[in-house]
Amino acid sequence: MIIKLIIADDHKIVRDGLRALIERQPNMKVVAEASNGITTVKLAKQFLPDIVIMDIGMPDLNGVDATRKIMEETKGVKVIALSMHSDKRFVIEMLKAGASGYLLKDSAFEELTVAINTVLTGQPYLSPKITDVVLKEYVHKLPENKPSVFSILTSREREVLQLIAEGKSTKEIASILNISIKTVDTHRQQIMDKLNIHSIAELTKYAIREGLTSID
Repeated sequence: MIIKLIIADDHKIVRDGLRALIERQPNMKVVAEASNGITTVKLAKQFLPDIVIMDIGMPDLNGVDATRKIMEETKGVKVIALSMHSDKRFVIEMLKAGASGYLLKDSAFEELTVAINTVLTGQPYLSPKITDVVLKEYVHKLPENKPSVFSILTSREREVLQLIAEGKSTKEIASILNISIKTVDTHRQQIMDKLNIHSIAELTKYAIREGLTSID
């Protein structure tokens, strides 16, 4: 059986490196690549791969919400997060979204192949460092879950916030999300009200701090 994979990462050098390593494996094939979350969801629905290797910090739609959409809109597709973030917020939210595995980008490629084969058997796979993060969250119950962007805003509001933070105009956001300009304005006002933030600059800082987008 050939294992079909999609690589989702906004850095081409990472995608190229992963593709080269994966395609050396006799039973693995990269069927598509994506540089942002929206494209990743579309490709997952189109190709129905066995595995999506998902970065978290991607433009247009972050990896957490892209994973959630893939889980909702496809059947049998599994997601493995491959991220530089070991912060508990990202780990827990990716697992809540439905990811079957979570590795750090400093992991050896051999660990990724183990993760792929593990999740295909229906078992989750976490890097050792990530296992520590999960255990601390559930065993020690770190200070009663501080509200995060994932608990405060709806998925649509997070999409709008990310696009605002990435400098998209209201018209561009409406086009990307296939909604009306008035609806974008409504979402932006709801976001500001919920966060008690009333400037685009502060919204952008918040989005970066919460990991919805980055400054690169």
